[in-house]
Amino acid sequence: MLTEKIRNRESGIVLYGIVPPKKGTDPERIVEIAKLQMQRLQSLPIDGLVLYDIQDEASRTSARRPFPFIETLDCFDYSRHQLAALDLPKIIYRAAGKYSREELSRFLNQASATNNMTVFVGAASKDQSVSMTMSEAYDLKQQVRPELLMGGVTIPERHRAKGDEHVRVFEKIRQGCSFFISQGVYDLQASKDFLSDYYYAGREQGIDLVPVIFTLTPCGSVQTLNFMKWLGISIPRWLENELLHAHDILEQSVNYSEANWRELKAFADTLGVPVGCNIESVAVRKVEVEAAIELLNRVSRSL
Repeated sequence: MLTEKIRNRESGIVLYGIVPPKKGTDPERIVEIAKLQMQRLQSLPIDGLVLYDIQDEASRTSARRPFPFIETLDCFDYSRHQLAALDLPKIIYRAAGKYSREELSRFLNQASATNNMTVFVGAASKDQSVSMTMSEAYDLKQQVRPELLMGGVTIPERHRAKGDEHVRVFEKIRQGCSFFISQGVYDLQASKDFLSDYYYAGREQGIDLVPVIFTLTPCGSVQTLNFMKWLGISIPRWLENELLHAHDILEQSVNYSEANWRELKAFADTLGVPVGCNIESVAVRKVEVEAAIELLNRVSRSL
């Protein structure tokens, strides 16, 4: 059980992340998409499914978005109805600032204590208008469903700039987070720096470390690469050059992602930090989704 692995602070958790179909999709097509997703997911060696709650992040940067923002179906409703037959624990993301206190309370009350977990996501920027702050959302969760497992988002690349990502993680643990899922990882050095500070600060302060689940994201085109950078994923210049000049950018990105995971896992193991892996595809192209599946199978074999 995924809940037991998280509570036991186990290493080696493997997740797969998806987004629901876009709003306005024909109901019959939604059923077809869900059926295809379940057929694909049922055979995968994963501990759970991540369903993202997409929000418009235009306020985070002045750069032009490579792909247009498209609102999707509510991921919790999609998981309960279209994916109900999928026998996997589901981690439901919630962009806290989108919801009223009543709406978030209703979600928390309806979530399953055994088959659901949640991850709250903050505003894309300080300029984004929100109906609820992250602190208010964490307080509400503790009041309404303290027993429901909750995770947080961590951004190792932010550690390179500010050096305090481990401090943010410890504060979220204090507020009730039992695990963390990272933004897509391509900057291996930033992730190792974060893990090192997380371990030594936790040891000095006597804080039990919770699992950190690193997200791996294949890149199959220049447009996908630009979108990943727009999302805030840090890609070292040398690696960007390698991808841009690769004979097969998708295969190259999968190879680098697998190598990054193996090095991160080995480094975390030497420290005794529990880590896991979340595989996603930020693009919906079939070849990139298939590449994500290939990467997932490689990661699973390495475990």
